[in-house]
Amino acid sequence: MPVDLVLRQARRAEAKEPLVDIAIAGGRVVDIARHIVADAPAEELDGRLVIAGFVESHIHLDKSRIHDRCGGERGTLEEAIGSVAAAKRTFTEADIYARARHTLEQAVIHGTSRMRTHVEVDPRVALKGFHAVRQLKRDYAWAIDLQICAFPQEGLTNDAGAEELLVQACEQGADVIGGCPYTDSDPSKQIARIFDIARHFDLDVDFHLDFDLDPSWMHLDDVCRQTAAHGWGGRVAVGHVTKLSAMDPSRLAAIGRRLADCGVAVTVLPATDLFLMGRDHAFHVPRGVAPVHRLLGHGVICALATNNVLNPFTPFGDCSLIRMANLYANIAQLGSARDLQACFEMITTLPARLMNAADYGIAAGHPADLVVLDSRDPAMAVAELAQPLFALKHGRRSFTRATATLHHP
Repeated sequence: MPVDLVLRQARRAEAKEPLVDIAIAGGRVVDIARHIVADAPAEELDGRLVIAGFVESHIHLDKSRIHDRCGGERGTLEEAIGSVAAAKRTFTEADIYARARHTLEQAVIHGTSRMRTHVEVDPRVALKGFHAVRQLKRDYAWAIDLQICAFPQEGLTNDAGAEELLVQACEQGADVIGGCPYTDSDPSKQIARIFDIARHFDLDVDFHLDFDLDPSWMHLDDVCRQTAAHGWGGRVAVGHVTKLSAMDPSRLAAIGRRLADCGVAVTVLPATDLFLMGRDHAFHVPRGVAPVHRLLGHGVICALATNNVLNPFTPFGDCSLIRMANLYANIAQLGSARDLQACFEMITTLPARLMNAADYGIAAGHPADLVVLDSRDPAMAVAELAQPLFALKHGRRSFTRATATLHHP
């Protein structure tokens, strides 16, 4: 097969080998070697990092970019849920699509190649968000692989009509089903019902869970029990889990072992969790971000993600996952090369495993979904907030970012 493009002198983040050439043909990686002889165009990378793209495992495209409609004075979780619930009654499919597209494009130019977006499904917004984001998924398949997780933000058992709409979304192609037990009047029943629906449609599950700082109780126990009962290990993720930040090391370790045994992954949303937690403290304010780096040693699959962008849950954001990894390193007081490498993995290989993306990675036969970073080391990429220079999706260039130039006198 004729080669379409060769990336020369590339450094793979997950490999310790010398620099390699990467040959691409027909939208796939066809060869990786020290030196590839091919009559084809070439990009000289000079030792820069090449990754299979950043992986965004938890974001909300449908309710991004609405902070100007909602405001927010107290900055609490309850206020955010309430103000968005009111705002989404006015959403249209066109409005959702336009806002979601802007946010998705930001993610793409920051190097994200795969994404799982949560989309709210309930009687207030019906399936407008689902339909808008499903169309976006089709329209931007040239740039990003998008999973849609349909979920009931404001409860399931307490919200008449929510389950019927959730089932409709699953029937119409939702990739994942989600839950939010802490807003439900019967959290355990919601968890059980979500697993029943997931099993019926053969879908992975992704919960918003344990989003406070009271360590005296957890819904995580129910999720682990249901995961084991349904044989859904490796197909379940939980997001936020800020309660873990309020636990002593021995209890955290025990939970880590259980998560690993059950096959439940954890996604932390550093910007949102830091912004919303600890609002009842006037001083010595807790960070409120789950220390997932401590769970990695127990074999738990952990990821760092964006969550919300420009809404009451997180009134800022640019969809840069390298920024999120850097933020987490600051919050968790991580500075060693080993720890920064772990942060890098929590926005690349680990969320890819969480999303069961079997073809993620740079290997012969895999899709030529490649992002070139302006860095030569994963740990330093996190430390320096290294920016992506360009990306390929199925071998086609999907974006290019110009590097800054100093104009000396």
